[in-house]
Amino acid sequence: MSTGELLNIEPKELQFPFELRKQISCSLQLLNKTDNYVAFKVKTTNPKKYCVRPNTGIVLPRSTSDVVVTMQAQKEAPSDMQCKDKFLLQSAVASPGTTLKDITPEMFNKETGNQVEESKLRVLYVAPPRPPSPVREGSEEDSSPWASVSDNGNLNASEYTAVSHSHAERLEPQDNSSEAKVLISKLTEEKNSAIQQNSKLQQELELEELKNTVKRKYS
Repeated sequence: MSTGELLNIEPKELQFPFELRKQISCSLQLLNKTDNYVAFKVKTTNPKKYCVRPNTGIVLPRSTSDVVVTMQAQKEAPSDMQCKDKFLLQSAVASPGTTLKDITPEMFNKETGNQVEESKLRVLYVAPPRPPSPVREGSEEDSSPWASVSDNGNLNASEYTAVSHSHAERLEPQDNSSEAKVLISKLTEEKNSAIQQNSKLQQELELEELKNTVKRKYS
């Protein structure tokens, strides 16, 4: 558990049971241990790969909030099953009654005098036991320019970028595609039937008009 003055974050690492071509999700629990409203914002070094719900929010005093992180389906696995992606969770004291629409980037700017905490979260792929790797733990952590965290939307690997919520919606599986096809087929059949019926009525109407014309001519 990552413990700060504002939020407790559990777990400290995002663990994904890696499977090819499959979306994988894991969750974080944020515990507000203060009597203040606390706003939070989630950023990552690889925003195209993940979606976060919610990526910004408010944790009420002495309450908890769950955040779900989803990794989109991957076409290939890294050879060493190591992941260099990282997440940054920023938290800041907000005014009582603050809502989601009230959250602004300035709330997480330390230079404005706000009380802001930052928690770094590593990403781990969970896989069957493998032979020990000579890769040194923590080497990437030490070389990452944490002070260069940016909120300008750049996708540089050395900078964090706010995760897009709309991206999460595009990743939703389309379970209703078959139902839509059935409905479209049914509507098409009904349309064709209506057209045929309308054509038949039109022919009957024309025939009736022809009979009336002949009757008037010879009467």
